[in-house]
Amino acid sequence: MTRFASDVEAADALALTYKNLSKEISKVIIGQDEVVRFVLTGIFCQGHSLLIGVPGLAKTLLVQTIATALDLQFKRIQFTPDLMPSDIIGAETMDKERNFKFVKGPVFANIVLADEINRTPPKTQAALLESMQEYAVTIAGVRYELPKPFFVLATQNPIEQEGTYPLPEAQLDRFMFDIQLTYPSFTDEVQVVKNTTSDESITVNKTLSAEEIMEYQHLVRRVPVPDNVIEYAVRLTNKTRPNTAGASPMANEYLEWGAGPRASQFLILGAKCNALLNGKYSPDIEDVRSIAKPVLRHRMVRNFKAEAEGITIDGLIEKLLD
Repeated sequence: MTRFASDVEAADALALTYKNLSKEISKVIIGQDEVVRFVLTGIFCQGHSLLIGVPGLAKTLLVQTIATALDLQFKRIQFTPDLMPSDIIGAETMDKERNFKFVKGPVFANIVLADEINRTPPKTQAALLESMQEYAVTIAGVRYELPKPFFVLATQNPIEQEGTYPLPEAQLDRFMFDIQLTYPSFTDEVQVVKNTTSDESITVNKTLSAEEIMEYQHLVRRVPVPDNVIEYAVRLTNKTRPNTAGASPMANEYLEWGAGPRASQFLILGAKCNALLNGKYSPDIEDVRSIAKPVLRHRMVRNFKAEAEGITIDGLIEKLLD
């Protein structure tokens, strides 16, 4: 592990590492720069991310590529209606000597891809969400620590709502970011088709180790934040809460429910990391604004009036940022 003489040196190294990481990932993932940035920000903040997009937008490939570039152990769990909690966290089995032995499930990895998390019943969702919160699992009264660093990157398909079990608000709140993937531009899609229909194999080089990631996670938390930036983040979160003292008129009119204190915490953590990735040593209000949408969009619930008038959550967040 490279030891840095000071936090300033470490911050410069993180900005450079991020550039190298983006370069490696862009060999495979074309044109999803903002999505890659948010996922990496979540990783450096020790947060989990929820990726939402229609099929075929390279959600799974993105996570696999990031895991390769970060030199981390990667496991994928395909969520189905018949998946059981033991299929995720593991179970006790009897060996030849008739002793019980714990067989670890796929959750014992650094990066866990929970594919189509809304396809499985709440009982199984809860098993994964416990490990997200505690960074450990408990089987038969014994607690097993998960490997560090540990991240869950979950995907959801917004089209198929038949036979799905939407994540409750309390469980959505555990995800730092809700990242929306959109269709690629014409130029990007031309490049994707060229890359994926040829016989060339692309090699993604390992850029960062688990120890370095953990060092950078601590660095992000040590970044100093001016009081006015913290106050801005808390005020922004307060604006989303209808019928409270700090609520905005928009929230009172169009929201059923607003963001909790976790949103304020993630706004500041994300702003700290965003500042470092941009080569700054302390975040400003602009850094909070740049990550407001992925932090807030899954923590706000529209009321019937907003849905009837076709007002989107992203549209509301933009108005709250003005």
